[in-house]
Amino acid sequence: MAVSRSWVCAVVLAALTAFGTTVPASASPSGELTDESFAQVQCHGTESVTYHPGVTFAARKIAITTDGRFGSCVDSQGRVTSGSYGERFTVYAGCNNLLDGFAQQRTFTWNTGDTSVVKATGSSTAVAGQVITTIKGTVTQGRFHGRTVVQVITIPQPDSARCLTTGLTGATGATTLAIT
Repeated sequence: MAVSRSWVCAVVLAALTAFGTTVPASASPSGELTDESFAQVQCHGTESVTYHPGVTFAARKIAITTDGRFGSCVDSQGRVTSGSYGERFTVYAGCNNLLDGFAQQRTFTWNTGDTSVVKATGSSTAVAGQVITTIKGTVTQGRFHGRTVVQVITIPQPDSARCLTTGLTGATGATTLAIT
């Protein structure tokens, strides 16, 4: 019985996926896998955010600083093992409207010394005392150029009662990043 090459490839890819191995994102026009085919990255880490002045129910200008650290990255090429990012920006916000959608540019710096600049949009939701922010975009410059990015940040807001007094001044939570 003759077995087609495409069927064998499908079985191999399914097996690799089932066992948690990263599957190539693309192949060359000839069908051969290239070094660029393996540009998938999965990262886990933390993000800390500070608000100055503290966020209260009364909307006002707030300076926001983010500091993200990926202590654990798995790169299908085996090169990227960690990374970081950080931003400073100002918004007009209060506790009732911190969840508005946004557009941004975020730069990830990798342990290799390379960077990835991402043009992204995001939105946040409040669920059970946590703010969950999902950022989606495309790498426009640097390592992984042209790849799709999805980052999810979950930050608990245990001091929500501070909205009534001095305001929320900061929090730290978990973040995940996928580049495909």
